[in-house]
Amino acid sequence: MSQALRELVRQRAGQRCEYCQLPEEAFPFPFEIDHIIARKHRGATTAENLAWACYSCNAFKGPNIAGLDPASNEFTRLFHPRNDVWHAHFEWNGPIVEARTAIGRTTLDVLELNNPESVQIRRLLIEEGRFPPPA
Repeated sequence: MSQALRELVRQRAGQRCEYCQLPEEAFPFPFEIDHIIARKHRGATTAENLAWACYSCNAFKGPNIAGLDPASNEFTRLFHPRNDVWHAHFEWNGPIVEARTAIGRTTLDVLELNNPESVQIRRLLIEEGRFPPPA
């Protein structure tokens, strides 16, 4: 992957994780490029299929493109940063991400968006007046 493509993805995301919305300067590990549709599922290495992701979200997501909605137990696709609007599927309750839809619930569950470390970082950023990001 070229450095230019990597930087395009980073800048397009506003230097925030496209899943949990944490700013990269507040996260203890470097951010990564996520293939929204994993290469093992024939996802291309193109700008349209790449997202800027924190280590935590990318590690929990792995090659997953779907999961079971914890409310309905139905097979549901994950949030797609290029096709979906974050605020249509999620909302903030302080440092906690809450789901608005089945896609939101499934993504919240699979990516463990409210893992203790991420919640703590968001809590500290809220105290500093640097979070949540503008809608």
